[in-house]
Amino acid sequence: MNVFKKRNPTKFTESLEKTRSSLVGQLGDLFKKSELDTEFWEDLEGTLISADTGLETAEKIVSQLRENAKAKNISTGKECLKELRSELKNIFDLKDEDPLTRAQKPVVFVMVGVNGAGKTTSIAKLTHLLISLNQKVILGAADTFRAAAVDQIQIWGDKLGVTVIAQDPGSDPGAVAFDTIKAAKSRNMDVAIIDTAGRLQGKSNLMEELKKISKIIIRESDESSVKIILTIDGTTGQNGLIQAIEFTKFVSPDGIFLSKLDGTAKGGIAIAIADQLKIPIWFVGTGEQPDDIAVFDPNLFISRIID
Repeated sequence: MNVFKKRNPTKFTESLEKTRSSLVGQLGDLFKKSELDTEFWEDLEGTLISADTGLETAEKIVSQLRENAKAKNISTGKECLKELRSELKNIFDLKDEDPLTRAQKPVVFVMVGVNGAGKTTSIAKLTHLLISLNQKVILGAADTFRAAAVDQIQIWGDKLGVTVIAQDPGSDPGAVAFDTIKAAKSRNMDVAIIDTAGRLQGKSNLMEELKKISKIIIRESDESSVKIILTIDGTTGQNGLIQAIEFTKFVSPDGIFLSKLDGTAKGGIAIAIADQLKIPIWFVGTGEQPDDIAVFDPNLFISRIID
């Protein structure tokens, strides 16, 4: 994500304060233990679960740490804490290419995610960030299933001063995507951001529609330029992760926009996403305003939640 130059690191660290205040204290007390006994491992697993890492990821981390402790003859909490940092770095060590480089213009960001995940606001934030980087942006309102969705995108387009390609509610979303890419090319845009319908979980016909839109976008663009970004609500914990897994059955996201990581969310969900989805987190939403966006930095994340 070099092109984004780790924008707004202060907002990112501030968004982790809730996780930090609750998790750091618990881990600090826990790792002061001199004996890595059964109670220690159970408490560690419980602490990770309480931070929203989920049972599966917490069990995996604890299991790996126990193996490492045995193999390396680790007997103190302080040594084990170093192993925890190392294990988290391994979890976040995912293939993560800069989405704006080595791609033919226009780059096409396809935004997917369930309604209520903050997708529309995330599009506005991403647009604001791109504009601040001197990128020319155009939006496509391909969530034609909801009239409100088209209106919301157009309102944000007006506020941010960018063109929105839209059709009447109920129109073919694939046609909107096609028109958006055509307009992006003819107007020499750097980035096209295309919204998609969010009422998808458990509705295979709409999921198939999303696959169709993705195929049209790839057909009309250079495939390396198409980036699918999955928006996950940071406040929904494991429910958000389950929804994300549903999406990955139909499309293959390139990156995650973790929305609402603004003090109401437990940051452990980021660990679960990286561990279970194997998809890099690209951006986090840190508030309600268009500039409340930060580029996700795994190393900064680990350093903030684990002293």
